[in-house]
Amino acid sequence: MAMVKSTLSDHARKVTGDALQDTLVDLLGLSLIGKQAHWNIVGPRFRTIHLQLDEVVTAARSYADTVAERAAALGVPPDGRAETVARSGTLPGPKDGWLEDTEVVGLLVEALEATIRRLRGRIAATEESDLVSQDLLIGITAELEKQYWMFQAENRPVHG
Repeated sequence: MAMVKSTLSDHARKVTGDALQDTLVDLLGLSLIGKQAHWNIVGPRFRTIHLQLDEVVTAARSYADTVAERAAALGVPPDGRAETVARSGTLPGPKDGWLEDTEVVGLLVEALEATIRRLRGRIAATEESDLVSQDLLIGITAELEKQYWMFQAENRPVHG
């Protein structure tokens, strides 16, 4: 069986591969959280948040594919299996059943913040090992920070 080889040193490939794998798990987890909330949201801001959740899910899924392909290009087989995400994922998940719009906003703020914090650590970790992967992680962080801002702006008391 042919193995994909990397131009990175073994150490750099390990550091970068770990950062990419952990990011893949976070992005897949974030997409699942977003989709579960998308299906179960109720409340006066249903439509707005429902559509905003689609943006998060689309971004997370697209970036997950890009991250997995980057790992594969470096000779690191990506692992996005359901059991891996379930075992390795640490993002807060939604409760079972219907979710009030305010709960969904709080959940997404928390999940995005956790993802961004970990991404920032991975950006630092890949500074020496692989600037190309670091650049990818920076771009993902920028998009997730935009979503984080938008959900924080929704996280307001409803008056009336």
